[in-house]
Parts: sequence; C-alpha cells; structure tokens
Amino acid sequence: MAMLDGTIVNVALPRIGGELEASVSGLQWILDGYLLALASLILIAGSLGDRYGRRRVFVIGVVWFGVASVLCGLAVTTEMLVATRVLQGIGGALLTPGSLAILQSAFPRAERARAIGAWSGLGGIAAAIGPLVGGLLVQVWSWRLAFLINLPLAVVCVWLARKYVPESCDQQEHTGRPNVLSSVVGALGLAGLTAALVELPVRGGDWLVLGSGIAGLAGLVVFVVLQRRSADPLVPPRLFASRTFTVANALTLVVYAALGGVMMLMVLQLQVSLGYSPTAAGLAGLPITVVMLVLSGYSGRLAQKIGPRPQLVAGPMLVAVGMLLLLRVEPGASYLGAVLPAVTVFGLGLATVVAPVTATVLAAAPDQYAGVASGVNNAIARTGGLLAIALLPAVAGLTGAAYADPVALTASWRTALLVCAGLAVAGGLVALGVRNDVLSVPGGEPEPVHDHPEPGECLHCGVDAPPSAYARSRPE
Repeated sequence: MAMLDGTIVNVALPRIGGELEASVSGLQWILDGYLLALASLILIAGSLGDRYGRRRVFVIGVVWFGVASVLCGLAVTTEMLVATRVLQGIGGALLTPGSLAILQSAFPRAERARAIGAWSGLGGIAAAIGPLVGGLLVQVWSWRLAFLINLPLAVVCVWLARKYVPESCDQQEHTGRPNVLSSVVGALGLAGLTAALVELPVRGGDWLVLGSGIAGLAGLVVFVVLQRRSADPLVPPRLFASRTFTVANALTLVVYAALGGVMMLMVLQLQVSLGYSPTAAGLAGLPITVVMLVLSGYSGRLAQKIGPRPQLVAGPMLVAVGMLLLLRVEPGASYLGAVLPAVTVFGLGLATVVAPVTATVLAAAPDQYAGVASGVNNAIARTGGLLAIALLPAVAGLTGAAYADPVALTASWRTALLVCAGLAVAGGLVALGVRNDVLSVPGGEPEPVHDHPEPGECLHCGVDAPPSAYARSRPE
C-alpha cells in the first residue's frame, strides 16, 4: 500500500488541483503533509514495534492507513485532504518499518536474505506499477480512487497478517519508555520549517511565516539537544562520529531532495504542458523504476567489489545529466526524442547510487545500531523530499494557480531542473569524503552487514526512499 500510494498520488495531482481548486501551496501540502508525518514518526514507530509487538504495530498501521485513505478519498476541500494525508502518513510510519522487522525476526538467518529479497522485489513491483495504476484509476472515475483502492488492500493485508504472521518483540531490551518527547519535538520542528517554506511565497514574511520558521528551527535545535542528553536517544549521536556515515546521509539528503522536486513537477509538466493523459504521464516515468529494479542488484555487488565511492560520485552526476536532458521536455516534444532518453539516464544514475549508499550507511554504523542507522537514512531521504517540495516551487517562481498555465509551468520547470541538477552534482562532490573500504575488511573479504543481506542481493531501493530496516541484530 505504501509503495503504491507513493507513486499514485503524484499522477493524480493535476486532477486533484483542478477539482478542489487548489493552489500550488495546496498541492505542496498534499504531498508534504504525508511526508512530514512519515519522516518525523518513522523512527519512533520502529521502536514501538520492537517494544509492543511488531505484528501488532504493523496491523495497527495498516488499519490506520486504510481508514485514512478512505477519508482522503472523501475529502471535499484542500484543507480536509491535507489533514487526512497527515493521518495517512502516521499509518505509513507504523507499517513501513514493521514489514521488514517482521521478516528479520520471523525467518532464521539462513533464509532471511531470500525472504527480504522477495519483500524488496514485490515492493519494487508496487512502485513500478503505481504510476500506471494511478493513471488508470484517475481516468476510470476520479482521483479519489487513488486513495479508495487502499481499503480492500488493507482488509486483505490485515487478514493475512493475523492468519500467517507470528508475533515478536524485544521487551527485555526495552525497559524504559519510548522516547515520545523527542519524536514530538522533531515533528514540530519539521512542521514549523515546512510551513514557513511553503507559505512564504504566498504570505510573504508575515508574523505567521516568521513564527513558524523560528519555532521550526528551535524545535530542531531542541531535538538535537535531547538526543545528546538522552540515555536512549532516537538518533544516537555517536553514529555521526563516523565521517562516512555523516557524508553518506548528506548525500542522501541532497539526492532525494533533487529527486522529490523533479518527480513532483514532472507529472505536472507532462499533463499540463504536453497534454498527456494521467495514464500516459504515469507510464512516462516507468523506465526510472524499471532500470532501478534491473540494475540495483548489480550496482550493489559492484560496490562490494570496488568500493562504494566511485558509484556514489558518478551516480549523482548521471542523475544531474538526466535532469538536464529533461530540459527538452517542453510543449511539442516527443516521448521517444525527449522524455525517454532523459528518464533512462536519470534511472541509470539512481541505480548507480542508491544501493551503494544504503549499504554504506549500514556498514559505517556500529553493529548494535544497524536498524537505527537504516531508519535514520530513510528518514533523511524523506526529509529531503519534504523540504524540496516545500521550497522548490518558490525558487522556481511557481505560485498560485500558475501550475495550470503551460507557459508559466514550463518556465518554472526549467528553473527547477537546473536547481535540482545542481543539488545532484553537490551530492556527487560530497561523496568524495566516503571511505572506499567501508564495505570490506583487510584482505578484501566482504564484511558482514549487520545480519542484513549483502548489498547486491536484495536491497531494492524505491524511488521515494531507501529500504526501512529497524530490527536490531538478535541471537538466534
């Protein structure tokens, strides 16, 4: 559901905006409301599963996500849809880490790689068919079907989980209370900063925008202070003592920011400026996911063999080239001549960088923090997308209802592509600080990656974020 929903909603944005008479900031909030809840709560959600039962929290997340999806489909105003998207993001935070944690605990070590490989492949298929399904649903009836489709999926998922999934938890390892205060402070900090960025072009520097920005920055500062002083922090500060871990996450932030901005605007550009139907717009970006599905495994194995740094530098550069090729996607451009070459190069760049950066983050973290390290990387990726969607339209000069004007949208599209290409290049340069031997031990033998499968075997990385892994290494 979460993989499917992440790609369906983008395709439905133009129809949502038209029916609800939403402004650009309204569309931003529709996407960012979900990402905000997901990014800020995903760490605490993984911890809740470890404490109170992974299946229990997973099922709660599925039910929550399904009910929130129905409310999204029934929304009659932009504000109502944004509020229900926030609720949907809470459900997504509860179910996303739980799925992989369940596999980590339910399968013996010898079978774990195959199980997670199946999880990865099916998640990749969901991400791949999402644009097509979204386009068809929108054209069959309405954008509302893009949300209502989650209800039958949720019912089947809950039935399967209750019938076949064993319960597991680590109560002995968690004697204190969940770090709810840190999670709430972090969420408020992100919310305040996002509100300031989204509303600044609309409201200017009024008291609400300034107050939100100041409160957001203060919240993030307090979050960092709490992590440094807490005996059981959500984000252990010692993780960032590793330069490679810090650099890999900085790379993740800028690359996924560039990715989130382009993916939001591309479906608008294709439908509004080039006249694509929702189905055609969904299919247009399919090569990105297909290339990632086919090549991510090879990319991970190559990083294991030669070290991750060459790919972490070259991948973002290829992404930037793909974005520059997208400058040719303007009114009158053909799919074969302009869109396909650009999205193919774009996908090659992502396939080059995403699996190695995930493996690098895991390898750079101490063994006992493997699950937290993956969670941090996932949250940072979603935060990058969140901030890009909040900031990029204003930087590109896209405000009000300008997204419905092909001329104005195309001008903003070009500016946004240049900005995002610059971010991708910056990510490649940042990657020069990664230790190239992080995936190996002396003698060239592969280093065990914290009870996770090898980088090339099953770490499928979605278009929206890296895989989520929260289960700590546990004795058999």
